[in-house]
Amino acid sequence: MASREQEASKFDDGLLAMDRWTDRAVLMALWNEPVRLFRLANLLREERCGDEVSFVINRNVNFTNRCVGSCSFCAFRRSDGYLLTEEEILERVAAAERFSATEICIQGGLAPGLVLEDYCRILEAIGENYPRMHLHAYSPMEVFYMSENSGITPADSIGELKRAGLGSMPGTAAEILVDRVREQICPSKLTTAEWRNVITTAHRLEVPTTSTILYGHVESLEDRVDHLLLLREIQAETGGFTEFVLLPFMPKNNDLGPRSSRMGHLDNLKMHALARVALHPLITNIQASWVKLGRDLAGRTVLWGVNDLGGTLMEENISRTAGAVEAECMTPDQFRDLIERNGRVPVQRTTLYGRVR
Repeated sequence: MASREQEASKFDDGLLAMDRWTDRAVLMALWNEPVRLFRLANLLREERCGDEVSFVINRNVNFTNRCVGSCSFCAFRRSDGYLLTEEEILERVAAAERFSATEICIQGGLAPGLVLEDYCRILEAIGENYPRMHLHAYSPMEVFYMSENSGITPADSIGELKRAGLGSMPGTAAEILVDRVREQICPSKLTTAEWRNVITTAHRLEVPTTSTILYGHVESLEDRVDHLLLLREIQAETGGFTEFVLLPFMPKNNDLGPRSSRMGHLDNLKMHALARVALHPLITNIQASWVKLGRDLAGRTVLWGVNDLGGTLMEENISRTAGAVEAECMTPDQFRDLIERNGRVPVQRTTLYGRVR
């Protein structure tokens, strides 16, 4: 009689052979079998990425916390908040260059009155002074907002942003790509179809993006699976996603917190493993957020299908206002130590997953 391990191996090999990643029922069943889910996610991670786990030296610049939005999960928004000057932004970029950063990530609130030219000027100012810095900037919601304010299409906005120096876009503002859930947590935000349109337009214009999920609030497992399958569908169509980033919901100092139940460690690990399985082989890079999970739990995700731990950040305001307790920066040496302690090989990368020698 075959051993339990042999039977599990047959099951995993069968899934690998049948390429059943679009089977919703299979993904739902795997959630309830964490050992099998772990084994499969690890097999797929090894197949696609080997034992390397990457990170990027970058800096966040949250250029404003003024926002006309009403997202119930946000603790960052202020009606009377700050708006960085061009000089203040360049000071932050200068500090990032001294830190050997290769990327500046620029995102902010939807400050009243901002138009396309304002967003372009930020990119142009950085590009004029720091031409080697990759500019990873502006979520689909920001693109949608600047386009509406400027009376133009998202395609026109992205084209102008690209001419101003945009290198890639964060695929944030996705939250859960199920409109029933979006109506509960971010009713004034762009719809699933509008998010998809901005993202696929960026890809068509050869601007790569990340993809994300904000999970662990009022959504169901079925909603999370539908979100993953939609991202898979987009990637099959465009090939424009560089990575998938999992963002566990932070419940403090926001209206959604009291209505949510925070996930435990096992469910967080299962979520990362499920993402690896659901998106295989189309999205190679699965990223854990050390800011939101904490670095120890983020380190453990590399045993559950993750191959990237994100960036050094240097500045992180959005998660911290919602209750994250990690420091705002993790140094390259701390990344290497964390990765090695979890039995993997650290690799410094660029935004677009080139290797930094």
